[in-house]
Amino acid sequence: MALSRRVLLGTVATATVLPASRGRAQQEPIRIGVLNDQSGLYRDFGGPTSVLAARMAVEDFGGNVFGRPIEVIDADHQNKADLASAIARGWFDRQGVTAIADLTNSAAALAVQQLARERGKITLLTGPATTKLTNEECSPTGFHWVFDTYSQATGTAKAMLAEGGKTWFLLVADYAFGHQMAHDLRAVISADGGQVVGEVLHPLSTPDFASFLLQAQASKAQVIGLANGGDDTINAIKQAAEFGITRGGQKLAGLVIVISIVHGLGLEIARGLVFTDSFYWDMNEATRAWSKRFFARAGRMPGMVQAGTYSSVMHYLKSMLAAGTTEGAPVAAQMHALPVDDFFAKGRVREDGRLLHDFFLTEVKAPSESTAPWDYCKIRRIIPAQEAAQPLAQSKCALVKL
Repeated sequence: MALSRRVLLGTVATATVLPASRGRAQQEPIRIGVLNDQSGLYRDFGGPTSVLAARMAVEDFGGNVFGRPIEVIDADHQNKADLASAIARGWFDRQGVTAIADLTNSAAALAVQQLARERGKITLLTGPATTKLTNEECSPTGFHWVFDTYSQATGTAKAMLAEGGKTWFLLVADYAFGHQMAHDLRAVISADGGQVVGEVLHPLSTPDFASFLLQAQASKAQVIGLANGGDDTINAIKQAAEFGITRGGQKLAGLVIVISIVHGLGLEIARGLVFTDSFYWDMNEATRAWSKRFFARAGRMPGMVQAGTYSSVMHYLKSMLAAGTTEGAPVAAQMHALPVDDFFAKGRVREDGRLLHDFFLTEVKAPSESTAPWDYCKIRRIIPAQEAAQPLAQSKCALVKL
């Protein structure tokens, strides 16, 4: 298919001119691609700031390995799985890309991971959520780093259910991520004695949630679960406030809330939102130190996708060095073998490619509780890694031997 001028530029804009003699492979750059939504509803979720995080990891690693420079190239897949596949194919086959990071949008991630598996290339999945990436569609060279639909449903839904929110109405983004999130939500709600009393699918990137919210309001469900993300979540919450839904006693459960969403909403609207997160910039000295460096370059604080992209790229580079090669299979083996120990996570990669790490049940502060810019959240409790990850006993991954 014909790629847009923006995408074509994105694939080469950050690359330097290649050496005149292509025979001297030691001078060829090692390329890592960051492929995500840079112009649509997820542009602040990952987008250009995720590219920055990958570049910071390369810089901190030293910028080269095996005597070869490391480059980060990027492109906008525009939330289209076929476009994502076309870009990834060009990167793998013509530009020598060895790994692709972020991949926000589950449909795009599933398509690219399949292609990467066929070519023995690495996927560093920091933006997509569907658990299919480590279940039916798992890959020996695929790594799901930050969050998934199971972690988000388990943490947030269990908290809401424990506080009396037994009846739910689900607003579901109509594509792979939303469908899987709704599936995982229904399982958690049912297991904990709750009930889903209604559900509606909405188009991706819709500006108008009025009819969907009116159905949710009419259902009289105690909790309205937002199985969507990015600007869709922002728009749904803002319009729910306009309809007075929370003033009427119903609660909103945002299943994929990140700091850019809180920032977009403002504390007056977002106050009291409870959600599951895997990174908050103000948790400890290590998170604050890295986040301040990121802020100096991005003009905003990072969320879990940016922090996770840095972590996954750094772990990939360390594993490449340990493997002594850029080949996908031996590098993947080292990624499984080496522990992860950085400001983002302390954990290990499971055989299905899932990074096991703690999550946090988080609540947005009221304006009166915030003492500084970006002081938005408080941690209610730690969700241990084993609780946040889907049990291997439930796995559908062919790599898992029970």
